[in-house]
Amino acid sequence: MTRLPRLALTGLTVLTLAVALPTGGSAAPAEAERSGDFGPAVLTGFAKLPALTFVPASDPSGSLLGTAPVNGVTPPFADQPVQGFSGIARNGDGSYDVLSDNGYGNINNSGDFVLRIQRLIPDFGTRAVDAVGGINLTDPSGFVSWPLTRADRVLTGADFDVESIVKAEDGSYWIGDEFGPYLLHLDRAGRLLAAPVPLPGVNAPESAARLGVTANLGSSKGFEGMAASVDGKYLYPLLEGTVSGDTAGALRINQFDRGANAYTAKRWTYQLESPANAIGDFIAVDKQRFLVIERDNNQGDAAAFKKIYLVDLADRDRNGQVDKTLVADLLNIADPKHLGGTAGTFRFPFQTIEDVLILDNRTLAVLNDNNFPFSSGRTAGRPDDNEFITIRLDRSLHADHRVLG
Repeated sequence: MTRLPRLALTGLTVLTLAVALPTGGSAAPAEAERSGDFGPAVLTGFAKLPALTFVPASDPSGSLLGTAPVNGVTPPFADQPVQGFSGIARNGDGSYDVLSDNGYGNINNSGDFVLRIQRLIPDFGTRAVDAVGGINLTDPSGFVSWPLTRADRVLTGADFDVESIVKAEDGSYWIGDEFGPYLLHLDRAGRLLAAPVPLPGVNAPESAARLGVTANLGSSKGFEGMAASVDGKYLYPLLEGTVSGDTAGALRINQFDRGANAYTAKRWTYQLESPANAIGDFIAVDKQRFLVIERDNNQGDAAAFKKIYLVDLADRDRNGQVDKTLVADLLNIADPKHLGGTAGTFRFPFQTIEDVLILDNRTLAVLNDNNFPFSSGRTAGRPDDNEFITIRLDRSLHADHRVLG
């Protein structure tokens, strides 16, 4: 079984973004002097978890989807699907903790989908991903002040829309939600450790309805990405949507002080290439540089924009708009060994691509959210598998050693 090298989730600092220059590392001078967009990445690993993979959790699951077939599968399902790679955290044993999202897409149809962190192991030799366990998210101490869907206080997709995850050194998890948006702190067994932390002045429709205030953020446009600083002191949650009154396509990055359990006054902006795009993930490269997945909302042949950018929170223009360096075009990955098919170019044509990890200075892992059973970007009329790929960049990221583990 092929095991991947250790990886640490990391963080950031500073203000709004711009061109990222290499910092540190041991690259040759010629490489260190290079700037601008990276060249095409190369596919180095491919593995997948079949779409029809289920675990006991909410039985049955998908009862609110109706009974008509969707991409060839008919709900409800006897067990809960292992779907929605919406966030990923590295373990030290070759496994990964992967966050499933809220279930079936919205608050109204996901009450029988238990929020869960899956434990996965990719095997690039056999091109398979094994689901080897996981934990359900719960609130046994009653930190959530409003009524939950289940009387046993097991959290479901009608309670929170979880999309981003950071695993702390003590084994606890920080998870970003989109319904608040909220930050959730859970212990290593998935139990809430404190009340959900709201983002001051920002409310999605789901929290606005409960609080009796006006929503100023779109539905499911909360914390899609979240990085941790390399020293572990701060979290940097990134909104997927634009707050009302902000420039179209401008996404806020906030700083959260873990020690104080409160947001600081610092805030940055990430500018989408198109207001119709969305972000998929946000992770640290070093103290000030980060990787962002930006994507369109299309899939299959219609997919036209699926990219990873390098951004620098310390570098911004006069208007505060962040510049970006293209690191990888996920629709134009060289595949000389035909790991992903017979073509020499590999495409990652999924509607939602929501996970990126740094494995070494030139290797990234990238995963999709298959939105089971709805997305069919790989094969029309068939639900997408959960794919786990690795790609080699055309030059070094010069990442902080704490990122490389």
